[in-house]
Amino acid sequence: MKKDIHPDYVDTKVTCGCGNSFQTRSVRPELRIDVCNQCHPFYTGKLKFVDAAGRIERFQSKFAKGTYGTLKKKKK
Repeated sequence: MKKDIHPDYVDTKVTCGCGNSFQTRSVRPELRIDVCNQCHPFYTGKLKFVDAAGRIERFQSKFAKGTYGTLKKKKK
């Protein structure tokens, strides 16, 4: 390997939004994540919607009106 071209590889503290934290190694000293193995639906077996930006509510409100993508013809 060439000298002085690679970033420093340091111990990293990873903190999840659910409160879980663990140590690993990375090029950053600290990472904050939204979902980890303690709260992800695949690992827990529980159905949980991971919606940080309100996408589910926007989708439901758009299609609840019944005007988007319908086959009904508009009255003139």
